[in-house]
Amino acid sequence: MAEGNSAGDAQPRPDPHEKLVKVFDSEQEPEALVVKGLLDSAGIDSDLTSASLVQDAFPGLGGMILLVREEDAEAARRVIAEGRRSSPEDDDTAEIQIIEEPPPQA
Repeated sequence: MAEGNSAGDAQPRPDPHEKLVKVFDSEQEPEALVVKGLLDSAGIDSDLTSASLVQDAFPGLGGMILLVREEDAEAARRVIAEGRRSSPEDDDTAEIQIIEEPPPQA
């Protein structure tokens, strides 16, 4: 049994009184959620925060920011870099090799 965990504590978050540092930001929420998932799977607690700014003063600015504890920042950046290196563009399964037969000689 989990000690002291309630349904509201299902997703661990860093204590807001700890020093938190930004390790990732994106204008795309789905991208930020994927990176948060990478950090969660590596056991690094993170806080996904909206970076929405007042649109009248700063139109087009906003997005999502991932914060981690200062002591976890280096490991988090390493996990994010590894995730970028193993992106789908390295996936060979999507490649199709087309071989054209030379035209017949008469």
